Amino acid sequence: MPPRNILRFFREQNVGCAVNAQKIYNVVAKIKKNRMQGRNTIEEVLCLSALRDYMVFYRNRDDSNMLNDIVVAHPTSIEMLRTWPYVLIMDTTYKTNKYNMPLLEVVGMTPTSKNFTVASAFMRNEQTTTYK
Repeated sequence: MPPRNILRFFREQNVGCAVNAQKIYNVVAKIKKNRMQGRNTIEEVLCLSALRDYMVFYRNRDDSNMLNDIVVAHPTSIEMLRTWPYVLIMDTTYKTNKYNMPLLEVVGMTPTSKNFTVASAFMRNEQTTTYK
């Protein structure tokens, strides 16, 4: 539920304590941190992906344990890709995350002109070897 709806609920219920949006954001952040059980963000992505049967491919840098690229795809998306592999659209967005890694979205199209997400990938750079 968005924090603005939680705040509206508290205001409608005339809760005696001073509740503001920042307190709600702090509580939500604390709940997320507890749920992660000490894992960092990437470890959490890998854990949740495995729990939900997503296909995950990742590469570490050769000289360190640092993540180079990660690709995440849902099994249903892969099946749809196998059925309709003819039209793929790939687009990259920049500066959308704190790691400054480009986000690549791969989108497929059905014969009825409906789009479906094939995969999402965070990439260290946009060199040809990275795409391969």
